[in-house]
Amino acid sequence: MLYPDNSADKLGFTEVKELIKAHCLSIMGQQMVDKIQVMNNYDNIRKFLNQANEFKNILQNDAALPIQHFYDIKSLANKARIEGAFLSEEEFYQVQASLTTVFAVIAYFNEREGQYPNLEALFEHLPIEKAILKKIDQVIDNKGKIRPNASRDLLDITTGIAKAEQDARKKIDQIFKNASANNWTADGSLTIRDGRLCIPLLAENKRKLKGFVHDESASGQTVYLEPEEVFTLNNRIRDLEFERRREIVRILTGLTDELRPYVPLLLSYHGLLTKLDFVRAKALFAIEVEGEMPEVVNDAHIKLVNARHPLLYLNFKKEQKTVVPLNVQIDDGTRVVVVSGPNAGGKSVCMKTVGLLQMMVQAGLLIPASETSVVGVFKQLFVDIGDDQSIESDLSTYSAHLSKMKHFVENANGKTLILIDEFGTGTDPQFGGPIAEAVLEALNHKKVRGMITTHYSNLKIFASNTDGLENASMLFNNVEMKPLYMLEVGKPGSSYAFEIAQKIGLPQNVLNLAKNKISVGQKKVDTLLVDLEREKKEIYDTRIKLEKQQRQVTNLLAENETLKSYLEENKKALMRDAKQQAQSIILNANKLVENTIAEIKSSNADKETTRNLRENLNVELKKNTVKTEPVKAAVVDEELKPGDWVKLTDSETTGQVIELIKDNVVIAIGDLRTVAKKKRVQKVSRSSVPKDIRKSLTSNTNDYANFSPEMDVRGMRTDEALQSIEKVLDRALMMSVNSIKIIHGKGDGILRKMIRDYLKKYDQVGRMEDEHPDRGGNGITYVYLK
Repeated sequence: MLYPDNSADKLGFTEVKELIKAHCLSIMGQQMVDKIQVMNNYDNIRKFLNQANEFKNILQNDAALPIQHFYDIKSLANKARIEGAFLSEEEFYQVQASLTTVFAVIAYFNEREGQYPNLEALFEHLPIEKAILKKIDQVIDNKGKIRPNASRDLLDITTGIAKAEQDARKKIDQIFKNASANNWTADGSLTIRDGRLCIPLLAENKRKLKGFVHDESASGQTVYLEPEEVFTLNNRIRDLEFERRREIVRILTGLTDELRPYVPLLLSYHGLLTKLDFVRAKALFAIEVEGEMPEVVNDAHIKLVNARHPLLYLNFKKEQKTVVPLNVQIDDGTRVVVVSGPNAGGKSVCMKTVGLLQMMVQAGLLIPASETSVVGVFKQLFVDIGDDQSIESDLSTYSAHLSKMKHFVENANGKTLILIDEFGTGTDPQFGGPIAEAVLEALNHKKVRGMITTHYSNLKIFASNTDGLENASMLFNNVEMKPLYMLEVGKPGSSYAFEIAQKIGLPQNVLNLAKNKISVGQKKVDTLLVDLEREKKEIYDTRIKLEKQQRQVTNLLAENETLKSYLEENKKALMRDAKQQAQSIILNANKLVENTIAEIKSSNADKETTRNLRENLNVELKKNTVKTEPVKAAVVDEELKPGDWVKLTDSETTGQVIELIKDNVVIAIGDLRTVAKKKRVQKVSRSSVPKDIRKSLTSNTNDYANFSPEMDVRGMRTDEALQSIEKVLDRALMMSVNSIKIIHGKGDGILRKMIRDYLKKYDQVGRMEDEHPDRGGNGITYVYLK
């Protein structure tokens, strides 16, 4: 599967395993981590990945799993298997604690049945035999000590020991008191010698008490004597303790005999605890490196999105720096990526990231990459990194490389992932380049997948003209002479040898001499690569600017459509209300006319009565006539203040006052802001404004009130920081804020540079300055807007 055998060391996989071991709670879990291997079985890979992902979800989003004790109960079970053997109190306590943990874990998952199916499979069909725990609890207490009442005989013996110790203490206290009264004792109190309680006597008085001398002081002036009466009692205590020890052995032997039939089950419980410790360690490591579960496919395919090298990520995290994410795809169309670019530009790290993350996935480990990444399964992983020269094997550096190339060409296939660093180096470039090109052509015919790094121009040209191969380069800022550590697929990169040498300070005359020694064609190729990279960067910047402008136009169009829809709906509602009111007026008028006619006919009224009825009719009709008085313009002197609701006099548009500027009023209408003269607006009551409009405008107004022109992007990845800054910048421009403050930290200045380069693209940005050295210096950037 892996070639050569030290591939795991070369790619950093061994170091990853050591970091995972540090999270284990038991030796058994650590031993299981040591056994992690790169697999090629698709189902097993998915199972292990899902287990780690589910445990990660528990650690981040669920109640803590009741894992408290991990002991090696496998060795204890094997010991109990032997006839006549017995477990000690401490060993039974370990079994007791481990079984308590097992049953608590099973109960935890039973409460969440179906939520973590891959972890539940670890104890599927595993019986819960609480009789074992009950038997142990009857003998061993929760501190790991045998219970005094574990048997009737043990209780009697324990009681006898306590009584004898009490009698012995009383007796020796009495003798000591009498000896002290007679001034026979030396300075001090009762003391222990050879495990016996003794009285310190002056040497000249040792004959005055019957007993046994156990010791004397260094000067010989004090002897330590155990009185004869107490000696007999202490012997009785010792005999009882021997009896107690024999009884404990008998009890433990009997308990072990009862435990023996359950040995296979104990081994199963041990396996569950070991697997839980193992999966827990993998999940904790995933959280530490921000690992996610990618989509896994049973095909030779890789698509890494925002991937980071886990070891580099952890190192940078300590230094509060960010890793530039890697985006690369290897599939049927782009089988081998040929990476070129400047020295120290990140080519090797890029290739090692691909190799290490592939190994991690096929070992069932979550990887620091977006969950939208897609990772396939490879049957073989061939690696050629570093110098494997060997004095014992009589291999030079180039011979070691060639022996690997021989193995690659003979054994690689379409399910092989190859990783070759500095392809073709180690010999004369005039011959090493063609040999490397021939090997690459042979590997391409075998449809292998992989990534190689090189400085050879013939390999770059070969990749650009060959199906299945794709050039890629590590971006380089040729103005500041700094690598950007970003992989760009689609074109080769220059090595920037002369530019880097010039920056380091190599004398100009030496550089000129070197330039004269290379061919004209090579000069043109390298210059062309540099120019292409510069033009590509300019095109990229322009595209980003156009995309931003397009987003702004799209937002404005959406806001316009929303406002238009609102106005149309408002117009329809007004027309509907007017028609209903007109119909009501007409209906009432008709009824009045009919009633008047009926009265005239029924009363045969004279002219005077008829005239009075007509006058009453006219009065009632005037009352019900809709008055269409023109809307009066707001008085210029009318008091308006922010928060008031107003209506434009020449339309039915309603909004809320945001700000007053001399004779102008800034009004919020939906998501839009407009400026109108005071004489063109009329103040209206809040209750007359529809609730949906009030709610929308109040929410937007609060958003603007809560806006802060200061933001902290420390700890964010570069893309996250730039997205956050773009949002704040958009709102600042909309609100006409003069400046914003960005706190990005110092570190190596990478994040600061990326932010400033990004902001330079905006025409609205006037200038950028560092904070005062006493208040953060170049860890803070002030952005002043035009």
